[in-house]
Amino acid sequence: MGGITLRIAVNWNRNEDDFTQMFWKQNFTQIWSEEEISVSNDKNVWDQLSEKERKAFVKVLGGLTLLDTEQGGEGMPLLLLHTKGLQRKAVLSLMGTMEEVHAKSYSHIFTTLLPTEEIESLFEWVTTHPRLQMKANRIGSYYENLLKKDVTKKELYLAYVASVFLESYLFYSGFFYPLYLAGQGKMIASGEVINLIIRDEAIHSIFIGLLAQGLYAELTPEEQKEVDAEMQQLLLDLYENELEYAKELYEEIGLYEEVATYVRYNANRALMNLGKEPHFPEEPINPIVENGLKTDTKNHDFFSVKGNGYIKALNVVHMEDDDFDFSDVATNDII
Repeated sequence: MGGITLRIAVNWNRNEDDFTQMFWKQNFTQIWSEEEISVSNDKNVWDQLSEKERKAFVKVLGGLTLLDTEQGGEGMPLLLLHTKGLQRKAVLSLMGTMEEVHAKSYSHIFTTLLPTEEIESLFEWVTTHPRLQMKANRIGSYYENLLKKDVTKKELYLAYVASVFLESYLFYSGFFYPLYLAGQGKMIASGEVINLIIRDEAIHSIFIGLLAQGLYAELTPEEQKEVDAEMQQLLLDLYENELEYAKELYEEIGLYEEVATYVRYNANRALMNLGKEPHFPEEPINPIVENGLKTDTKNHDFFSVKGNGYIKALNVVHMEDDDFDFSDVATNDII
């Protein structure tokens, strides 16, 4: 072909592996927009919250906005660039789009609840907060290692690890408070937005975890030892930072200890998504928040804002843990 690169079209009629097409279908089924939810229904409750409660609420959402911006604008695009398999790339691209929807959904909440000057002040806080910036920069450093034509398997694997830690671990200290309030009948519409985001993040993390496990199997024993050590150090560095971040946001409203427990719970979940053993001892988490994680118990009425899309919104197929049992799947096989 005279030096011309052969470009390959994605063939959806042929499975690349045993799981990617299922993740495409589930991600596509779950597509939603922030405009489908009338957050204005929360305004009366918002006015009844204390100043400390309102401050904690908007700050956790501001932090989540930064992390979703990082994941949608840098993380997913760079992961898909170096991931083998055109169908897998397509799934990552779709996931990246939803990360941008997540980031925009927080602004949808801010616009409803806050005057413009308070929104600007919040985003300034996000930009200058050292603990929050540490999270984004530490994860982002693994993504930035992919800013080149060719990357090593170790570099790609550790970027997958960073992504799973972001999706399964770091997001959840921010999710705690909206779930906690919604579980008590407060800020229910905002809680529904968070519920939809959690539903997305759950399958994002599982999918990328499977990609990571497949790539891990291709590493040499020495490389596996090296990435295991780096993953462990990253986990602990993020944990120390997360505790300080959570303490600042939650101590004044009396929830710090429960959030710290929740952080450990989600660190273990992230490790399990990567096929690793939990690091922290098992502890019970706040029952209100635990119930909020059960997305199959939620049923938001989209009718007033979706028109004929109402039926589609209610026909989402909810996935159970067993649906994501891929222990017998060869995750590194690309046809």
